[in-house]
Amino acid sequence: MDINTRYHSVRLDKGRCKGCTNCLLHCPTEAIRVRNGRAHIIDNKCIDCGECIRICDYHAKVAVTDSLETIHGFKYAVALPAPSLYGQFRNLKDPAYVIWALRQIGFDDVFEVARGADIVTRAIHEKLRDPMLPRPLISSACPAVVRLIQVRFPDLIPHIVDVRQPMEVAAHLARIEFCKKKGCEPDDVGVFFITPCPAKMTAVRSPIGQQKSDVDGAISMLEIYGKLRSLVSRKQADEESRPSATAWGVGWAQSSGEATAVCPENSLAVDGIHNCIRVLEEIENNKLNDLVFFEGNACTGGCVGGPLTFENNFVAKNTIRKLSDELREKNSVHPVNSVPANLMSRIPLYNDAPIAENPALSLDDDMEVAMQKMERMNKIAASLPGYDCGSCGSPTCRSFAEDIVQGYCGEMDCIHKLREQLKIMAQQMVDLAQTRRE
Repeated sequence: MDINTRYHSVRLDKGRCKGCTNCLLHCPTEAIRVRNGRAHIIDNKCIDCGECIRICDYHAKVAVTDSLETIHGFKYAVALPAPSLYGQFRNLKDPAYVIWALRQIGFDDVFEVARGADIVTRAIHEKLRDPMLPRPLISSACPAVVRLIQVRFPDLIPHIVDVRQPMEVAAHLARIEFCKKKGCEPDDVGVFFITPCPAKMTAVRSPIGQQKSDVDGAISMLEIYGKLRSLVSRKQADEESRPSATAWGVGWAQSSGEATAVCPENSLAVDGIHNCIRVLEEIENNKLNDLVFFEGNACTGGCVGGPLTFENNFVAKNTIRKLSDELREKNSVHPVNSVPANLMSRIPLYNDAPIAENPALSLDDDMEVAMQKMERMNKIAASLPGYDCGSCGSPTCRSFAEDIVQGYCGEMDCIHKLREQLKIMAQQMVDLAQTRRE
């Protein structure tokens, strides 16, 4: 799919936007502008990380996801709960309570994405044995970080491990197992991811590294949390609700969970999109050559800190930690040893489409024209005050210079330049008046 026309989950509610610069100054790809008193999202720069949703005081940024009613469009519906869903229920002792509750709200079956994480853990572990692959290998689990690399760090694309996200692996296997169990056709089954973030919704509609997603839709955790909470509190479960994922798979919900499972030594886990940017810059500048594996999470705390979650991310992370410890006590077999080798060869684990560079930051398709624009942009940027205040409607002075070159605004949109110009004009008027009195 064309990067410039892909689906976006993050949208602007124009009626709520007050034209403040909060989102403008926090967007990691400078994808937001404020013009005529309203924010505007530049589609080809947006990575759907949800940072603007998190910091907008007026709730003018929203995530569009599928509603629970969408599941009725299929004869059967299977839920794919992200392991971060378990972290939404304080002091949860058994994932079976959540799995049982999902069945009660309308799903015919539940397949843990943590099981997909177990399979992906083994797949990446085997990839790390290849000495010819670049180091560090970069996790592909967070679609917002992958899209960030496409936009800002295209030279690092070869470092992204070409293993599919746990959500996709789980979806493929869930459909196979359900059809075998019920004797139905694959087209009768809708597979829905319970998502903590808008980036996953975008990844379903505009897959990264895949021609087509195996997931049929993504439902926000916030939408179903209320229904689940009252059911989970009953602490009920049945044999069908028994979880089968390992502690390592569940641990993927929190930052460092993937790195701990895949490569506990010589790995680095970073959470928060701006922290990821700082580390990716160091990787790009060859300052972290001793690293073997890098796990980047756009959300603080990992997926438990997604903008579509309910619980405080620190509390949720603690819940996942305790739950993982309890599961590890019951079964301490690592996924590398517990995931069957024959399963690895039966399902699609690797990308079937290239991850392409997103040329959103290029000034022009024509190199000669781009160089001319760059020269002009540098001259304009040098003349600006460098305050990066955002009052012009662009996030930084340099991006403002780019917007001028691209014809989106003029130099006098900078209030500091305007003030200087007004001072000059005022002085000229004074000089003119004195000249006439003489």
